[in-house]
Amino acid sequence: MAPFQHLRDSFHKSFPVLAAASTAVALASCTAAPPPAASPAPSSAAPSGSAAPSVTPRTTPAPRTASPSPSATADPGARPLGWGPQQRDQDAAAAAVAAMSPEQKAGQVLLPFFTGTDATAHAAVVERLHLAGSIIMGDNVPRDPQGKVDLAAMTAINQRLAQATRADGRPWPGIIGVDQEGGIVARLGAPLTEWPAPMSYGAAGSGPLAREAGQGLAGELVPLGFNTDFAPDADVTIGPKDPTIGARSMSGDPGATAGLSVAFSQGMLAAGVLPTIKHFPGHGSVTADSHLDLPLQPATVAELQQRDWKPFQAAIAAEAPMVMTGHIAVPALEPGVPASLSAPTYAALRGLGFKGVAVTDALNMGAVSKQYPPGSAAVKALAAGADLLLMPADVWQAHAAIVGAVASGALPAARLDEAALRVATMMTWHARTAAATSAPAGLPAGSGTPLSARVSAAAVTVLTGQCSGALAPGAVQVAGGSPADRERFSAAAAGAGLAVGSGPVVSLIGIGGRHAGGDIAVALDAPWPLQDATAPVKVALYGRSQAAFDALAAVLAGKATAPGKLPAAVGSFPAGTGCP
Repeated sequence: MAPFQHLRDSFHKSFPVLAAASTAVALASCTAAPPPAASPAPSSAAPSGSAAPSVTPRTTPAPRTASPSPSATADPGARPLGWGPQQRDQDAAAAAVAAMSPEQKAGQVLLPFFTGTDATAHAAVVERLHLAGSIIMGDNVPRDPQGKVDLAAMTAINQRLAQATRADGRPWPGIIGVDQEGGIVARLGAPLTEWPAPMSYGAAGSGPLAREAGQGLAGELVPLGFNTDFAPDADVTIGPKDPTIGARSMSGDPGATAGLSVAFSQGMLAAGVLPTIKHFPGHGSVTADSHLDLPLQPATVAELQQRDWKPFQAAIAAEAPMVMTGHIAVPALEPGVPASLSAPTYAALRGLGFKGVAVTDALNMGAVSKQYPPGSAAVKALAAGADLLLMPADVWQAHAAIVGAVASGALPAARLDEAALRVATMMTWHARTAAATSAPAGLPAGSGTPLSARVSAAAVTVLTGQCSGALAPGAVQVAGGSPADRERFSAAAAGAGLAVGSGPVVSLIGIGGRHAGGDIAVALDAPWPLQDATAPVKVALYGRSQAAFDALAAVLAGKATAPGKLPAAVGSFPAGTGCP
């Protein structure tokens, strides 16, 4: 069977309409906060059992984007808009937006960050500028004395910020967002479930499992007051030359990425959280980090259609409510201009059929901030076609620049109205549908741990070495990785009946790690380092949670098989490599 054919077959059976969309592209035409003082900036797009598991999903609520019944379509208000909301949502939003002042509309398209864990001052800014809401970054997360997330305090912060968005009387909830992808991009740690890298879903090759994980991850965000997650990552990775996305990508295969990212996002919607498909026009095939500089995407539009845009086309066909544009220059669309600020890029996105909210990646990232002052970046992005401006470097300047540009005629008032209406329609829809389901009750923190373990157990991949029996004879030594990695490995080994201190050397390779010696090389994140590893046994794990190490130890001890397949080529190992 060709690489990923097993995934396509499984996905077609589980999501036939979406699978068809994921293979047809028709073109009609993470994130960093600036440092308070001298501290480094946080980033929105990058860092911060004995048998093989069953991947049968539990019963979950139908996605809120499901087509209405014939009886519902008799109601004009139930007319679908093609991206989740119905006509009734847009009508209600339009009436409210029409009564807004330019200052209120300008605030409605801005989603800022703040520093620290005291939200009092920031809530006042939200009220004063009529802002759409807030994004929570790593430094906003309160901790208890053990260093874990203080759940009550986090909930209180989000409640205060949500309250601030309603201070001017708007009838829809504010956006309370976070970057929670799993793997290295997870602002919220324990006691919430620790999830492996998204590439685990590509290695496991199961759309239903990805959907279940999306629902499990998002379900734990709801009780804390989050209603938006800037995930999943739908970028198609090109491998070692991709310095930014790596294991955040689900696969190097466009069709697999399409199916899995749609499934994951539908699980998020079923939990009551708005997903964000990112980063159009595709960040997995550029060779620079947009947090620092402006990457160049040299591909033609035809090439982008065949690779990077397939996941976005599938998401649009599945009525994704929000797509994030990345800071990537595409000469085939507009030379030298970040896609997030480029009108031809937004035209291309709309040409794919997207009708929802287009949100920029963080506007304080180097790819934008090095070229454009905060005010001009906001106006340029909005004029180009963005609806929601994420993390402007200075929200006061951005707000003033938008209001001033509309007043002077430099920015058409109709463009601001359109953007504000889309955001308001999305949040009106979210409030209506969330209230009509039991999903907002959410899931207890940590409840997804068994599912996270199943994901890792289904993903672990043996590139070289025997596929049955023990890879280590009762005892191992451990090298490489971080102290926390080695501690977790030792705990997992003990649980699997392996002594630690003698025997074959297990060499752990983390992000940016080099090829390993020893006897068993284990890539903890993206599997690329295995191409240079000299160890006779090579294993890809795609995660460094305790559950991931438990899955590894079970395979090493011969108590479980390794069912995963490489989701992208690693040197001479083609995609699809793994045990039968």
